[in-house]
Amino acid sequence: MINEEKPEEPTPEPSEKEGSEEAELEQLLEEKPAEEELKTEETTSTPAEEEKAEAKPKKKKGKEEEEEIVEERTYTIPLGKALVRPPKKRAPRAMQLVKAFVTKHMKLEMRVEEEEEKGELPSLIISKEINEKIWERGIEKPPRKIRVRAAKDKDGNVTVYLAEGE
Repeated sequence: MINEEKPEEPTPEPSEKEGSEEAELEQLLEEKPAEEELKTEETTSTPAEEEKAEAKPKKKKGKEEEEEIVEERTYTIPLGKALVRPPKKRAPRAMQLVKAFVTKHMKLEMRVEEEEEKGELPSLIISKEINEKIWERGIEKPPRKIRVRAAKDKDGNVTVYLAEGE
């Protein structure tokens, strides 16, 4: 393989550099409007396409997107049974109790049997605030009880939040 050497361009003197930089800036400024014109030409669409774009609802991102809540309840979950466990297993047991309580009272198990045919299983989502509240004093001392707000959406998914004022 033969390496082809490209001839190097002579470097301009400092006085020429300043002039060439200004010339390059002017060229760039002249080129930008041309690029913008191309972009506007590409984005233009027919009136039918514009109507379709307007007809589509805009999707919200992140936490702003709310599912239609079918049912919402506030519960006080007793966590005293967690204290029967050895000290290093109490907070994990308290989390298990929260899951079991919400599953029972929001009737998640019954929904699972119905949904097996369709393939979609409803899920239980426990918020970060509840987890932090239970683990607040460490693994050995979870709270005796906790107030939560459980919301079920139209798909059967249940989301559990810390009750307001907690």
